[in-house]
Amino acid sequence: MATVFFDIGATLADASAAPDGSLTFRPRPRVLEVLDALADIPLGIISNPGPGERARSNAAAALEVGFPGRFTDDALIRWGPKDSRAIFDDAVAGAGIDAGDCVFVGEDPDERAFARDAGLRTAPHPVFATAAIDGRRVFWIRIDLTADQNLQDLGAVANAAEVVPVHVPSALLVLAMATASGAEQLEQAGFSVDQQAPVDDTVAFLVRDDRPVQPPSGVEAAAEAAETNAGGPSMGLARASAAFAFMTGGLAGLTQTVTSLGPAPGGVYIAAAAGTPVEELHIPGARHGHTERLLPDPGLLGRPGERDAGALVSGFARAGFAAAVPSPETLDAVRAAVTSSAIRRHIARISGKAPLVDGGERTVRSRDASHPDNMEVVDALAAQFRGLGLAVTLQPFTWRGHRLANLAAEHRVEGSDGAVLVTAHLDSTAAYGAFLDPDGSPRPYDPRTDPAPGADDDGSGTAGVLAAAECLSDMLARGATPARTVRFVLFNAEEQGLIGSKLYARAAAAMGDSITAVLQMDMIAGLQDGARRVEIHAGSSVPGPAVAASNALGDRVAEAAAAVEPGLEVQRLTGSADPAAGRSDHASFHERGWAAVAISENFFADTSPATGTRQYHLPGDTLDDADHNTEYAATIARAVTVAALTLAGL
Repeated sequence: MATVFFDIGATLADASAAPDGSLTFRPRPRVLEVLDALADIPLGIISNPGPGERARSNAAAALEVGFPGRFTDDALIRWGPKDSRAIFDDAVAGAGIDAGDCVFVGEDPDERAFARDAGLRTAPHPVFATAAIDGRRVFWIRIDLTADQNLQDLGAVANAAEVVPVHVPSALLVLAMATASGAEQLEQAGFSVDQQAPVDDTVAFLVRDDRPVQPPSGVEAAAEAAETNAGGPSMGLARASAAFAFMTGGLAGLTQTVTSLGPAPGGVYIAAAAGTPVEELHIPGARHGHTERLLPDPGLLGRPGERDAGALVSGFARAGFAAAVPSPETLDAVRAAVTSSAIRRHIARISGKAPLVDGGERTVRSRDASHPDNMEVVDALAAQFRGLGLAVTLQPFTWRGHRLANLAAEHRVEGSDGAVLVTAHLDSTAAYGAFLDPDGSPRPYDPRTDPAPGADDDGSGTAGVLAAAECLSDMLARGATPARTVRFVLFNAEEQGLIGSKLYARAAAAMGDSITAVLQMDMIAGLQDGARRVEIHAGSSVPGPAVAASNALGDRVAEAAAAVEPGLEVQRLTGSADPAAGRSDHASFHERGWAAVAISENFFADTSPATGTRQYHLPGDTLDDADHNTEYAATIARAVTVAALTLAGL
């Protein structure tokens, strides 16, 4: 008889951590039905809750609460790092059977590769556990829908089969994982399925290529390229081929491989083998957010946020909420709290200009997801939020062996019909920098050691979130009573393909969270000479209620800007042609159907002349850079804060 081992975080459950270190595991969609089907098979855990006995004890307690009676054999529980085959060898020894009779189920391709090295069979999602036991492979597939088919009908079939969606670029195409049996069930239901490469130890990415497409030979191909360059459907083979050629060229000589999964919006889908450094490859001329990591999720087709999006639009007519003019009290409070000095103070701490903690000496060198300073910043900001009287939660996750976390702090309102989220990403990178070896020879950026201050990207957005939280705390202390929950969220690993926000939105959807609006600040301090312009991005390729709701939300931000900063020029960008569509953390919420906008300096829109930072992804992105303007950042943060607090009924 086989033994099946599961990873916990992001595979079996969505994890959250309280300030005292205690954990909560919430089972992911379809997981309990899978465990029920495996009731007669020994089940085990291979997971890394962090160093120390206390972390393991907290994980064991959370496992019993989240999955009572499911994992009862202590000999099949293994806690520890999964950065080699060692823990998998140990798990096999505990099972007392051959490695080939053991299965490891885990979302992380690197961990699956280590398990496979140890002789275990693997599955990329719990839905495929039985397939792994039976020795049946899982494949990447493209599912094509006709105009008279819809995602809801597809979801009904997929969620009763060995099928797990990973990306929905339009109402007519879905990228998914499936066994041959699952693909057959889809075809029997009338859906067209194009089988691609085996999943094995790979992970899917969407890689966008922003270069003009070179017209191929042939009249039809040239016409297609012209349409793609003009901003049309962007699903052309020419662009996909160009993007894939760059990726394979950039990885030439490495043992890891990438496989094309066909055209994607603005580029190509690829399956990257474990350890392949896809995030480190940058196509020349690529704009912000050109690489997107894709996550499997049975709930992806349901889009639960559409209910909240529809309610937001209809609710704008309700007195006391977004349709109301910002109150004088709110405007005064925001002007007093969200200042240039406040923004500068926060950026200084997280970019290395000043000690991370008041009274301390430790300064930050980088917030890159691979750098040890990243989680020190998370812990310091969590303490700041707690000092404001907010309820703080961490969402721990692992990326390439690095233990990271998203950070959320909220003021909860009982009876609230949803939460207003004010967000940014806390990580940084200097991947475009020029670095030298000790002998003076050029070398690649080393994210583990090189400086990546990220004062603008996205230290400025993070500072805006912190200042907004301080403003709300001040108002609460003076007796203000919001009618909606307000939540401040800082996402991690945005630079690795929106990983943190995707995990957050996926977990929020799975737990039935109600989100009224998402206001994402991504780079708000970059200002060269020119007009003080703010870009409000509501555009999305995801059809449905989120489109109208995001546009309406953008209207509210524009109105807030006019009220608190009448001299700020507002540029609205909507629709699938929005250059930030799919490229910042707000897109992770569009994917789930929620209303969301990204607010930035004049950077995404390529307005001529551009006035945003010239230090994008460079070590020169510092607080003292000539393009860094904290007063400008404060004007944008004030507009966002007014919009958020007005949405919350203040």
